[in-house]
Amino acid sequence: MSTARAEAAAPPPDTAQLGMWIFLATELLFFGGLFAAYAWGRTHWSEGFGIASRHTHVVLGTLNTALLLSSSALVAVAAACAGEERRRRATARLLAGAALLGLAFMALKGVEYAKEWHEGLFPGPGFALARHAGAELFFMLYFVMTGLHALHLLIGVGLLGTFAWGAWRGSPWADAGHVEVAGLYWHFVDIVWIVLYPLLYLAGRAT
Repeated sequence: MSTARAEAAAPPPDTAQLGMWIFLATELLFFGGLFAAYAWGRTHWSEGFGIASRHTHVVLGTLNTALLLSSSALVAVAAACAGEERRRRATARLLAGAALLGLAFMALKGVEYAKEWHEGLFPGPGFALARHAGAELFFMLYFVMTGLHALHLLIGVGLLGTFAWGAWRGSPWADAGHVEVAGLYWHFVDIVWIVLYPLLYLAGRAT
């Protein structure tokens, strides 16, 4: 009888958090395949990859890295505040601030893509670095990886914005547990960029 009572009193398993971890594991495998393709290309055409990397806009990439790191800090503080009713509005503001930093990242990325278009760095006819073996593959991987990252980032912005609105209104679904799950997704997006940044912007400049 006491065992049955103890089981009834035990908190239910956090299925939302478990589901997010499983989802992130599948996403890690997906991006891992792209990282493996990059490593293969870098091994076979190191000179072309290095030349192509030096044509990326490292200042914009660095600014975007700072934006994402700052947004992750805001999300971490929001998750810490989410469990207290008196800090509900602060949680909403922090999540909204992180979402705005994500939108700023997207705006800068759009500027960067526009520059690369005008410089002839999109793979295909008229590619500016066609004489360098491997350079076109580098930019193909660059646009695929950063484009997929941008898509995940937009989903994260929508997620943070939704929870910011819910926290501001005091909705029961915007509780600490769900804010933490949303934070896990956002930190994953941040970590992916932290890997992409040195691979795409810095590796070629170190040679």
